[in-house]
Amino acid sequence: MFARKIFPCFSSGYSLLIFVYEKHDDFKKKTGILQIQHTIFVDSKRTADFQTTTGILKLLDLGANSDDLAAFFEERMLPLDEIGIHELADEVLRVRPEPGYLTISNALQWRLQYSRVISEAGQVDGIFRIG
Repeated sequence: MFARKIFPCFSSGYSLLIFVYEKHDDFKKKTGILQIQHTIFVDSKRTADFQTTTGILKLLDLGANSDDLAAFFEERMLPLDEIGIHELADEVLRVRPEPGYLTISNALQWRLQYSRVISEAGQVDGIFRIG
């Protein structure tokens, strides 16, 4: 269960409310105006990394074993040691992950990108356009 808390193939554990906005500053008045472009709700079950989850699901569909999954995780350069990678591989074999729709970059820090959830809102269970 430890792997679920730290690995994006099982979601962040939190739902997200995403506001995409355009900002205009008025430097003379020292004010800013936010124009909300999109408001998207992402259920926690869809907050995993898209590339990682789709890669895992393809491997599982091809009959991958624990070693195959561990190699995939190493290629993805996940922030896990060897023991954690094998524990995660075993967990994935027990619990098939849902496809995630975020793009998570682990370069220097975990950063999220939201363009996929914006384009998929209303078309995928768990991702809703609310404004």
